[in-house]
Amino acid sequence: MFEPVNGDGEDEADALFHALADRTRRDILRRVLAGEQSVSALAAKYEMSFAAVQKHVAVLEKAGLLTKRRSGREQLASGDVEAVRSVASMLLELEQVWRGRIARIDELIATDSAVEG
Repeated sequence: MFEPVNGDGEDEADALFHALADRTRRDILRRVLAGEQSVSALAAKYEMSFAAVQKHVAVLEKAGLLTKRRSGREQLASGDVEAVRSVASMLLELEQVWRGRIARIDELIATDSAVEG
């Protein structure tokens, strides 16, 4: 079962899914999971301002999906594989809950059909 890092699973889940809800942030995450990149190199890949890319990076960092470090004048971003695994774990847990609910509905329908028949 998913164990939240900070003890507040709902806030963490909200931050993770908010960060992943945006196409640009998902693309940035894919890039930094493939290897550390400078924020300026990331910004060059998008048709938006450097400040806009910085904001996307900040959202990902706040959610714990990437980390930044300074190297001279550059900010280098790296993806956090463990954080991505925690998202996968949360989704798997949700899938199991819903599969259980669907199975229960199927049982109720079958029971109801047997009673009527």
